[in-house]
Amino acid sequence: MAIKITGVGSYIPTIVTPNQSFLKNKFYNEDGSRFNADNEIIIKKFKSITGIEERRYVENHLNNSDIGAIASQRAIEDSKVNPEDLDYIILAQNYGDVKHGTHQSDTVPSIATRVKQKLGIKNPKSVAYDVMFGCPGWIESMKQAYAFIKAEMAEKCLVVGSETLSRVVDPNDRDSMIFSDGAGAVVLEKTNDEGGILAYESATYAYEEANYIFFDESFNKEKTDGTRYIKMLGRKIYEFALNNVPNAMKSCLEKANVDIKDVKKILIHQANEKMDEAIVDRFYKLYDMEMPKNIMPMSINMLGNSSVATIPTLLDLILKGKFENHSIQEGDVIIFASVGAGMNINAIVYKV
Repeated sequence: MAIKITGVGSYIPTIVTPNQSFLKNKFYNEDGSRFNADNEIIIKKFKSITGIEERRYVENHLNNSDIGAIASQRAIEDSKVNPEDLDYIILAQNYGDVKHGTHQSDTVPSIATRVKQKLGIKNPKSVAYDVMFGCPGWIESMKQAYAFIKAEMAEKCLVVGSETLSRVVDPNDRDSMIFSDGAGAVVLEKTNDEGGILAYESATYAYEEANYIFFDESFNKEKTDGTRYIKMLGRKIYEFALNNVPNAMKSCLEKANVDIKDVKKILIHQANEKMDEAIVDRFYKLYDMEMPKNIMPMSINMLGNSSVATIPTLLDLILKGKFENHSIQEGDVIIFASVGAGMNINAIVYKV
């Protein structure tokens, strides 16, 4: 028996927002002072660090639960399962449904419950709930679904990562250029095949690191309405990720009893191109190896950072043959890895 992904789906929003869209933004420092550089210089430096050239935003009439449902429907169709047979619908998200023109999060009922309703699933034994675990939420949801199936508490699970970060960003904060919207989903089920999830690793660092990503008021001190936006301590996150994610990946690979030379792809959370490259490079250096070429597909340049959606979206694009110069074949060993608010870290070793 193996616990495997039998269907994948994603929703990539239609509104393309290039870096030039931020040329008229007024950027401030944390203390409220104007940032002392032209926006053209800010954007050029931003591109060189993050790799982001453009990102995607949802249309005004769509909410997080809408795009989560679209990705889910595509994964269900790809898997050919009857949606009424899904034992669990586990949806990773962090900010709920935030309607266009507002910044208020709506999380009751859960986003997973709303997705279930939008899918038209009537079976009350199809249990739907949300996971809030920062950007690593989708991997953590996969781990939970795996545990349910392994314990024979379920046979088929829908695992979704969906987020609309464009609705919780501060336009006066340079970090607003990082975030984007999107949704990805998979069906995970018990099969008679070989492979599937071989090992997993998770950790929460909260003693000093809990508030590296947080909610706070705008950097523009003229805004006094109390609205709060996503904020982060970029340098601390970068250092934390480099010091901890490679070791978590190594531990996971050792649990799976897989030789690093057998790893074909590493699908890492699309957070920051330089940071991701440094993480994977340091991971291989733990084995006294150079990072192989073409090991790490990157979608952040065109899709930005859509939090929990980045890995399942990337997986869907590759498996559907929509990602240039990258492919995943049956029997390949791949690693999923992520880092984010918590500060949380996790990884999965998976054999296709």
